[in-house]
Amino acid sequence: MLENIQENLHESEVSPETVHEQEIEKTEEKEELDLEVAVNEDVVVNEQAPPIGAENPTEENLTVSIPDVIDYSSMTMEQLLAELQTILNNYEVHEIKRNIDLIKKEFNKKHSQLLQETKKAFLEDGNESIDFHFNNPLKQEFDSLYADYATERRKYYTELDAALKQNLTARTAIIEQLKNLIDDGDSSVMYKDFKNLQQRWNEIGAVPRNRYNDTWKTYQHHVERFYDLLHINKDLRDLDFRHNLEEKQKLIVVAEGLFQSDDIEYAFRELQMLHKVWKELGPVDREHRDEVWEQFSNLTKAIHDKRQDFYKGLKEGFEENIIKKEHLIAAIKAIDFTQNKTHSDWQKCITKIEQFRKEFIEITNIPRKKNDELWNKFKDATRAFNKGKNDFYKEIKHEQQDNLSLKIQLVEKAKALKDSEDLEKTAEILKKIQLDWKKIGHVPKKYSDKLWKEFKDACNDFFNRYHKVQDADNQEQLVSFSKKKEFYEQFKNRVDADEEIPYEELKEIINQWRNLGSLPHNLKHIEIKFNKLLDKVFGKLSIDSNTKEILKFKNIMESFLQQKNYRKLDNEQLFLRKKIEDITREVKQLENNVSFISNATEDNPFIMKVRKDIEKNQENLELWKEKLKFLAGLDY
Repeated sequence: MLENIQENLHESEVSPETVHEQEIEKTEEKEELDLEVAVNEDVVVNEQAPPIGAENPTEENLTVSIPDVIDYSSMTMEQLLAELQTILNNYEVHEIKRNIDLIKKEFNKKHSQLLQETKKAFLEDGNESIDFHFNNPLKQEFDSLYADYATERRKYYTELDAALKQNLTARTAIIEQLKNLIDDGDSSVMYKDFKNLQQRWNEIGAVPRNRYNDTWKTYQHHVERFYDLLHINKDLRDLDFRHNLEEKQKLIVVAEGLFQSDDIEYAFRELQMLHKVWKELGPVDREHRDEVWEQFSNLTKAIHDKRQDFYKGLKEGFEENIIKKEHLIAAIKAIDFTQNKTHSDWQKCITKIEQFRKEFIEITNIPRKKNDELWNKFKDATRAFNKGKNDFYKEIKHEQQDNLSLKIQLVEKAKALKDSEDLEKTAEILKKIQLDWKKIGHVPKKYSDKLWKEFKDACNDFFNRYHKVQDADNQEQLVSFSKKKEFYEQFKNRVDADEEIPYEELKEIINQWRNLGSLPHNLKHIEIKFNKLLDKVFGKLSIDSNTKEILKFKNIMESFLQQKNYRKLDNEQLFLRKKIEDITREVKQLENNVSFISNATEDNPFIMKVRKDIEKNQENLELWKEKLKFLAGLDY
């Protein structure tokens, strides 16, 4: 063996560092046990349970985010399929089992429900059960994706298991080589060979969890044997101690940073990795051994305490969140939907329950067992409501069929009118049809979009053509405005100059004005100005008032006709007919009053007043009749 034997390397007792490491291992095992309990309780912390620890090789690489577990029951089959594809594309196969299982369960539930409904409708149509066949392309695509996932998952764990076993074999081989090195190694190259074995050991990946501690302890035992039993050169030993001290001091600095981190779970996971690296490093000199281990051990305890305080605070908030969810369930049960009679009534309740549902889902940080229990209570609370809602909409299904028939009729009317050349009249009819459409209630969903498209297309075909004609008319009206403005200025100059304009010429001026065409709605102010000038000229004419009134009336009515304002013309006719009826009734009443007075002479003041009123009313009656006759003669 080596000549320069250092007696101080022959210590057979277990080093203080090893004793400390055993103590911290016990602490870690307790922490891991506590953590496993938390995991078994499935604490919902943003839908992610805390990791088990770095020693578990299946968890070693779980530093990336895991997909959130959401309420898949509100999704359609198409959305579930898209969600499955998204998760498969964006996450590792070992991260998504819970999500995939929930998606599969919900998809199969909806597929089964669709199958039952389709078969029921098939049988209700008078078909035989033996003839029923159901093919759902969504189901085929979903099953294909799930099969790919299952294959990849089996492949992942098969490869992982093989890799872990391969790593175990490699580590076991290094232990054997280390034993051989200690027993039969060449003293001239022994230290170099030992460092080489150390490097190879550190480069090997994880091993099966149930073999990790035994494997590491066996390796560490022989490392201790190497340092304590072999006669190595003191300089080489000191060099190795110094290197190990520097590396462990670096780990202490990292641990201090982890203690300052606000991300408790990240700090805990990284601490497990630091302990693993610490264990892989060799011992340091006795002078610094207790000091560095105490620093590292104290930081470890501080991080563990900080994590325990975090979960303690988290658990204190559990009860508050549980109470919040129970209040929401009670609020849903308190909704009285038995008085709902209309679609609007049900929609208001649906909105309330959907809001409660949203608030319920947003409350997290609850043990998963309790969360599942509350979710079942929530579903129970909404079950009666959903049944009432479904019964209501089944009852109005017949009403929807009636609405469907009415909307089909309106579609046919719109299609029949869309090519009409009577633009103004057709526009009014189609506007009324559009109002009627809005008043009709819901139709079965599978017909709704198709009917609306047909109706909208028919209306658009007409109104696009109508607006093109209007655009052309507007151009003509702008030209008319320019001409009328010039005509108005000339006429105004004559009126302002107090020029005498004879009655016959005035009639010609009115005709010329009317022949200049109609005006856009926003430019009709010039018509008002022109009529004011006419009133001024009429006031100077030496003709009777009825003739003036008729002339002004004709001018206004022909303006309405020129503007195609048929509604005003119709309203004016109704007004004239009522006026004529009122005056005729009044004249008859006055004549009856006179006939009842006996022994009264014609020069009686009362009789004279009544006769005068009758004469005035008859004059007015002739004026109104002449207006009605003119209006009835217009071609519109």
